[in-house]
Amino acid sequence: MEWRDLPLVECLRGGEAEMLQFAVDRVRRQFAWKTGGLTAEQLRRQHPPSTMTLAGLVKHMSFVEAGFTARAAGRAIEAPWDVRDWVANDNWGWESAVTDDPQELYALWYGSVERSRATWVELSADGGLDVEIDEGDPDWITSRRRILIDLLEEYLKHTGHADVLREAVDGLRGNDPE
Repeated sequence: MEWRDLPLVECLRGGEAEMLQFAVDRVRRQFAWKTGGLTAEQLRRQHPPSTMTLAGLVKHMSFVEAGFTARAAGRAIEAPWDVRDWVANDNWGWESAVTDDPQELYALWYGSVERSRATWVELSADGGLDVEIDEGDPDWITSRRRILIDLLEEYLKHTGHADVLREAVDGLRGNDPE
């Protein structure tokens, strides 16, 4: 897959759920464009003083997609994330990505996106963004809306990182792949 394969349906006058999903889809495409089509060496390249890599970003966002969506749906997180806690998963994703095969890394992210998109369509229907998520801490009861906004924020932050790293790798610049 590549960024062109990700669905994006223009949303000029949609409701809140449709507009938020459009915003996430649009930034997913930007992220895919900024991180896609690279060799293993390019994906693994660090740009000191940062240790961040494009491979790490791809795997981290696979985890974020799976984790945030599982929380919003009240489900257990899927493999390969289901054997570690949240902090251990985050560290493992960043660190292990530099040894992953690029095709497997991209397949992990695109698979996470596909499952997440389908789940969010279900979760958002009929006022579903108002559903509260109680994870056992009375001070941290949130809503699906908040989790979807947090997902958007993660993508915005890390697409900015990908933008800088990708320019350093091969000079690719810009905000819109088309």
